[in-house]
Amino acid sequence: MTSDKEYVLGTHDDEIARLGLQHRAWRPRALAAWQSAEIGPGQTVLDIGCGPGYASLDLAELVGPSGCIVALDKSERFLNALATMCRERGLTNITVDKADLDAGEFAEVFGDRAWIRWVLSFVKDPQGVLARVAAALKPGGLMVLHEYFDYATWRAAPRCPELDGFVKAVMASWRASGGEPDIALSVLGWLRALGFELQCLCPIIDIVDADHAKWAWLRAFIDVGRRRLVDLGYMTASRADSIWQAFTAFETEPGARMIAPGVLEIVASRLNVTTG
Repeated sequence: MTSDKEYVLGTHDDEIARLGLQHRAWRPRALAAWQSAEIGPGQTVLDIGCGPGYASLDLAELVGPSGCIVALDKSERFLNALATMCRERGLTNITVDKADLDAGEFAEVFGDRAWIRWVLSFVKDPQGVLARVAAALKPGGLMVLHEYFDYATWRAAPRCPELDGFVKAVMASWRASGGEPDIALSVLGWLRALGFELQCLCPIIDIVDADHAKWAWLRAFIDVGRRRLVDLGYMTASRADSIWQAFTAFETEPGARMIAPGVLEIVASRLNVTTG
């Protein structure tokens, strides 16, 4: 089993469960993006940084038995979870490939489409990773991305200073590990330099109440994330407890809302053959 330190947010059971909740909360947005990119039967789709593979399972249904999903991640634990779900569902059109994207590892495959969600924010060489994904796409292939462009838009209304402090600590931990929470601001220029043409560019900033699926997603991230920050030494246990107490008090306030971190949806087509 690989170390839990291979990923700044961890690969433990709580994180796998949280990622499932996250995918369910974002699934309507993902399906709409995939429809915009015309992902369908017979295609080969690269799921970059697939994690436990919740998106891979949905993509496998879209491409059907004549298509193929190539699911890439460096976490053996995540990939084992995906392989187990594939066996349980009898899916044979998902290829699981262990690859450290920062180390330049990549499957020898050419795809019709590539799906990237919250991957470039965490790798140490996002421009290089993007270039390698571009090189693995057929001419005319499409890349679909969901990446943060303003993580600090995550706010509470009414204000919750403890949540503000948590968000700052999360951003600092990502940057300390070599990532960049607002990576989408750089991605647009990189895509242009790689010979891509933008087909869709859409900011996503949701304002949600406690009954919304994205509230549950954000709540789970606070719960799991604060404990992860303690494990990594970015926060004391007492500070983590005070954040959770303040948040649980905030969410009982009538009319409480959260503004989610700003995400940029990008659909881009590969026009030119480039070298990375």
